[in-house]
Amino acid sequence: MRTQPPVRPEPRTRTLAAPPSLVPLLARGALLSPLKRPRPDAPVPATRLVLSGVRVDLAHLAAYERVCGYATGADALPVTYPHVLAFPLAMRIMAGRAFPLPLLGLVHTSIEITRHQESAATEEYELGVMVEKLAPHRRGTEATVLTEARAHGSLVWESRSTYLARHRPRDQDRTARNAARGAPPETPRRASRRAPRGPSRGAPPETPRGIPPFASPEGPKPLPVVAEWCLAQDVGRRYGAVSGDRNPIHLHPLTARLFGFPRAIAHGMWSVARCLAEYGPRQAVGVRAEFRAPVLLPGTVTYAARGASFELRSGERVHLTGDVRPLGA
Repeated sequence: MRTQPPVRPEPRTRTLAAPPSLVPLLARGALLSPLKRPRPDAPVPATRLVLSGVRVDLAHLAAYERVCGYATGADALPVTYPHVLAFPLAMRIMAGRAFPLPLLGLVHTSIEITRHQESAATEEYELGVMVEKLAPHRRGTEATVLTEARAHGSLVWESRSTYLARHRPRDQDRTARNAARGAPPETPRRASRRAPRGPSRGAPPETPRGIPPFASPEGPKPLPVVAEWCLAQDVGRRYGAVSGDRNPIHLHPLTARLFGFPRAIAHGMWSVARCLAEYGPRQAVGVRAEFRAPVLLPGTVTYAARGASFELRSGERVHLTGDVRPLGA
């Protein structure tokens, strides 16, 4: 019998007096990681963290813009910057005992951003973060984290990020145990001929409200190359310094090898931010990006775009695909 995901309770809102410090959170997450056994039917943390009165540090914003290739000095926040503002709240949740996935080696696999209106760098914000759901993935278990930013009580920005903890799915574990006992392999169930009542397991995630359906990034012709970037070995360390995301897979070849990567890899959020900086500024937009393959550091990548679609690739290997759509279009 297939295990049904647990019913998610209504989240409890917890308001923080100050932003959490990232260093102890990352240390706690690293210590708890070996104790966690990820599975998609684990209980979802039922807390929504809220931080009010958030002001943008303009010097930090300028450093972020330089690392990601955005034009500096503009009053409007880059479309990806609220993710960095809320990152300490996300780490507070994902480094806690209630979060069922190990923080070490966690891979960012996709993000959907809705910017309802342009966000000023001089505005005061309220940030909220919660884990929306857990779901099975062909390589393990994936968590969806919802982040929101409000100004004067109105929702101005929101995102849904998916994070993958890689592990062998439970059905593979069961097959391995049966083989060790000498039991015959399980016979796969015959597929039902009836039409499915709901979305298939391989269906794309639901589109946030206000964003029109996105075109498939896989078309008959590759997108035309717009720019080529030579990425230095320290891109992960530089982005980690401005974002606070110091996951070992991004920092050094030796620490990246501990998690199965031949070299350090670029942050997914750096990759999408760099692409959006090249794409150009937009006001009220919906952005969707999928991180398909890691970008090894150092390396050379090409940015390609046509119309609403963009991608990052090296040769024929596609690292990232995405779309940018004006809201209401």
